Amino acid sequence: MADGKEQTIKGEDQGPLDEETLFVVSQTFKALADPTRIRILHLLCEKEMSVNEIADHLNLRQSTVSHQLRFLKNLRLVKYRRAGTTIFYSNDDDHVIDLLQQTINHARHN
Repeated sequence: MADGKEQTIKGEDQGPLDEETLFVVSQTFKALADPTRIRILHLLCEKEMSVNEIADHLNLRQSTVSHQLRFLKNLRLVKYRRAGTTIFYSNDDDHVIDLLQQTINHARHN
């Protein structure tokens, strides 16, 4: 802000934002700025899925899905579990999923 004070959100005063927090917030919004990643996260709200299931459901190449899941996993927005030779992915951050769902609801509100 122009006067040098940090703006608080809904009265939550946790002090100024440090560089690490700023970076994580910007990367999270970057993740949510990509239509493919939004589609993947939205799909994973329903149930955990393998890369091939996601690719089939969204009509994407497996390599595209794997690349996007790696980005989301690095941000800890998705997690995975191995069952034999198959890896299943699911959402890993309810805060971000809530933000995504609120944004979807906002976009659908006319």
